[in-house]
Amino acid sequence: MNEKFAENSFSKEKKIYLSGNGELSFITISGDIFEAYKILEKKLNAPHGDKFLIGPEIYGTSKCVSGGLNCLGKTCFRGTYPKELDIFCGIQACVASGVNTEEIVLDGEKVGAVFEDEFARYALLGGIFPDNFHSCGGAQTMRVFEKIEAILKNVGMDFSNVVRTWFYNNSILDWYEEFNRARDLFFDYRNIFESFVPASTGIGSKNIKNAALMARAFAVLPKSEKVQVKEIDSPMQCSALDYRSSFSRAAELLHPNFRYLLISGTAGIEQKGETAYVGNPVCQINLALDVIEAILKSREMDWSDALRAVAYFKDISIVPEFLKIAEKRELCGLPCIFVQADVCRDDLIFEMELDAAKNT
Repeated sequence: MNEKFAENSFSKEKKIYLSGNGELSFITISGDIFEAYKILEKKLNAPHGDKFLIGPEIYGTSKCVSGGLNCLGKTCFRGTYPKELDIFCGIQACVASGVNTEEIVLDGEKVGAVFEDEFARYALLGGIFPDNFHSCGGAQTMRVFEKIEAILKNVGMDFSNVVRTWFYNNSILDWYEEFNRARDLFFDYRNIFESFVPASTGIGSKNIKNAALMARAFAVLPKSEKVQVKEIDSPMQCSALDYRSSFSRAAELLHPNFRYLLISGTAGIEQKGETAYVGNPVCQINLALDVIEAILKSREMDWSDALRAVAYFKDISIVPEFLKIAEKRELCGLPCIFVQADVCRDDLIFEMELDAAKNT
């Protein structure tokens, strides 16, 4: 077995190429947070043009640090494990270079970046919180959606441009239905069901502000028909909309220079939407990975095309089982962060999200 993968301590980088000299580098660094920032600092200080750190997502720690770096849209994912172990700590970030990039500021906080090339305008938002942490979960959810919408409006976009969302729900099992009702209500108000329903992750995690919800979002505004965004079905699962969970299984951004696939949080759910293999972590993990692999293959990709991935474990005791499966499937080189988090159903014990791309 790849020992670095087993220890979850490594640094990996993958790139996609925008128009001109534009690049997006997707960087995954696991282990000590401060060491991870040293690696990022070296990459940002390297020659050849301005570089912007978009994100990062800081996983599995109570330390919402920035290492002195200018982070545009920082998200701190604490997970549910009470101790801070290196195996559950890491950073994922996107570094933009060679493109016009501007920071997005809301109420004095840097909540993201907007950047553009010849073909489209892009916005990546992170660390979005409600204003009133004492209101009910549904009200906090609506406020998060409204803030995403307001931020996008300020950069010339609207919610219809959102391709991907991430929702980190504190104590998710206590109020996931309330969250879903609020999301449905917002989508109804904005006619999202009539156009494109974003790919998404909804996972249970604590956050540094003790809010009910924290969010991230990625939006794209094409400048011409040369850039398109479309929903991608899962060959092995029904649409999540069939059981009233409002997200697409995956989304694909088609660009003249690349195809970028964003696969939603994927768990061991069978074809009709029921939880499969209740109480069997090995079978649930294998099914989730089978589903992701089938989506990749449907887009003529495979695991080697992964830009980033996050594996969510309900309990740390199943990590050794995942490592055995990963070795058997030859996934030890996957740019993946491990974190302990609650999945959206009590009988689901594993979930993975994954982004992949092919340059053309």
